[in-house]
Amino acid sequence: MRNINEDTITQAVIAAMMDCKNPRLLTIMTSLVQHLHSFAREVNLTEAEWELAIRFLTETGHITDDKRQEFILLSDTLGLSTLVTAQNNAKPSPCTESTVFGPFFVEGAPELPLGADIANGARGEPCYISAQVRGLDGRPVANASVDVWQSDEEGHYDVQIPAASGEHTHRARAHLRTDAEGRIHFRSIVAVPYPIPHDGPVGRMLEALGRHPWRPAHLHFMIAAPGYERLITHIFRDGGPYLDSDAVFGVRSTLIADWVRHEAGSTPDGSQSEVPFYTLQYDFVLNPAAIDEVQA
Repeated sequence: MRNINEDTITQAVIAAMMDCKNPRLLTIMTSLVQHLHSFAREVNLTEAEWELAIRFLTETGHITDDKRQEFILLSDTLGLSTLVTAQNNAKPSPCTESTVFGPFFVEGAPELPLGADIANGARGEPCYISAQVRGLDGRPVANASVDVWQSDEEGHYDVQIPAASGEHTHRARAHLRTDAEGRIHFRSIVAVPYPIPHDGPVGRMLEALGRHPWRPAHLHFMIAAPGYERLITHIFRDGGPYLDSDAVFGVRSTLIADWVRHEAGSTPDGSQSEVPFYTLQYDFVLNPAAIDEVQA
């Protein structure tokens, strides 16, 4: 491998990997090297630009921690997350479409009973959410695992807010189970648009590209049940801004729903609200898992 030049370097790198025992890894790395090298040749990448890119990725790693995933933001804003999600989640109609996972899911959300106030002190206008989970055959999916999470009225998720006590408090986030009819219902707050974190390298990239960091108002859901494909999706609030310019390209028309405003008075859970409130109703349809997935 002596006297490598710009014309022979790509094949030299590929040849160096031929002892790889993992066929899938070899396929991925071979293609990655070919595309990276083709990109560098196509744009005639300079050393200064390469160094800038290395610095950008280094800063992306430095700002990433257990509360902030800058690499997911980078993937989201470059459309890679949506591409991977779309090509891995093709479903027949009328299954609910998948969309990007986002960087703010956390393990260990509290499991709450149906009807609970999952806001747990998160600020925002009250909203009562109801949904049914069904299979493609129309049958309700009982005891499905449902994770839900969202931002507060200032656009912040609970993990973005420093805990005064040093211990994280889950807000506007919960783990629920569907009842025998596949239904869930809970109280939360109204979803609002918010900007993704843009005080780091991804934010600087967006600014340099003339792009905004805003996401339309939405509520996250992750639904899982034996015999069905896991569903990761959002429900977007109709009529709001950024539905056609989502910074992470996550909007699907089928995932847009009405948040219906009601004057103060009786609420869906039978209590009385002294302030106006909203309701949201949306039904989810899960795709059956492949036979080999069910057997596994």
